Amino acid sequence: MSLSKTLKPFALLLGAVFAITPPGAFADDLTVKVGFSAPLTGANAGYGKDLQNGVQMAIDEANAQKIKIGKQVAHFVLVAEDDQADPRIGVQAAQKLADANVAVVVGHFNSGTTIPASQVYESAGIPMIDPAATNPTITNRGFANTFMVISTDAQNAGNAGTYAVQVTKAKRIAIIDDRTAFGQGEADEFEKAVKAAGGNIVTREYTDNHAVDFSTQLTRIKATNADLIFFGGLDTQAAAIAKKMKQLGMNAQLLGGGGVQDPEFIKLAGDTAEGAMAWEYGRPLAQMPAGKEFARKFKAKFGEDILSYAPFGYDATWAAIKAMQAAGSASPSAYRPKLKSINFEGVTGTISFDSTGALKSGASTLYQVKDGEWHPVVTKTGT
Repeated sequence: MSLSKTLKPFALLLGAVFAITPPGAFADDLTVKVGFSAPLTGANAGYGKDLQNGVQMAIDEANAQKIKIGKQVAHFVLVAEDDQADPRIGVQAAQKLADANVAVVVGHFNSGTTIPASQVYESAGIPMIDPAATNPTITNRGFANTFMVISTDAQNAGNAGTYAVQVTKAKRIAIIDDRTAFGQGEADEFEKAVKAAGGNIVTREYTDNHAVDFSTQLTRIKATNADLIFFGGLDTQAAAIAKKMKQLGMNAQLLGGGGVQDPEFIKLAGDTAEGAMAWEYGRPLAQMPAGKEFARKFKAKFGEDILSYAPFGYDATWAAIKAMQAAGSASPSAYRPKLKSINFEGVTGTISFDSTGALKSGASTLYQVKDGEWHPVVTKTGT
């Protein structure tokens, strides 16, 4: 018998082993699939990739540490789906992850995709840990498999509304929102807080998340002589609003909610960014014990700075890993109780959940652009 024929069965056996064993893993490792979904194409793709990088960083660190779940070394594998920031596609992405038998899902980014997708995970019995979507509805439905490592709009936009009246002393407040579950949700919470603090809403305008021109809305707002404009939406549109405000000769204070305080807003708004303010979820990364080191490692690994939500994706992933460690199992039914009671110091702060799965110790921070950079002004805990 030739040597090639003798070695052929052995080669086939090796091929079979490598076919079922992920790169970097050994045959006796426990492979744990970590699901992820966010917009990886389209207008929100920057945020989605930022989140994915945070998740990947946690996975790579866990694999390097050769963490054991039970008696086996766990090898964590990322399974990513692009939800395109579309609720319908988000549900399809969620079903694909459920069909792939992922142990956990970190996602989504938009509230509009997270809300319907979470129903899929609830039905499948797979925990979803939300690192970015903030509509209070997400955890208000009593789902056993829904968790958030980020504060809600009720807190962030609630702080924004109270602060606008009590500290900024705005007398005539206008609101614009992009009609998404996120933008409208935070605008609703902002309006509630303004009214509760005795403030005056002079008008509320609407757009959509694809609009590029805000002349109509801002012209109407200018006629009300508003001294503060709150925008419920993301950085790109907030920058366009800042530019149009200058063109119209408006001196009102521009105030954004989540998804505005990032380098992209300053890049797009140019000199009109100066003085703009935004409330963002969490504490300033530089003030967190592990924040500076995380930012350094992130830049070294991916060659770019954090956009916004990567630290939340990182903490969400570690929450799942730590719960699996504590349970000695990657089975959702086994580690879910440990996830419900988890308490650890993450990059973004203390990670622990209340009875609904919402973050217990959430905080939000007001930032302002000064000399072309975002600077923290004040951090609030609770509403």
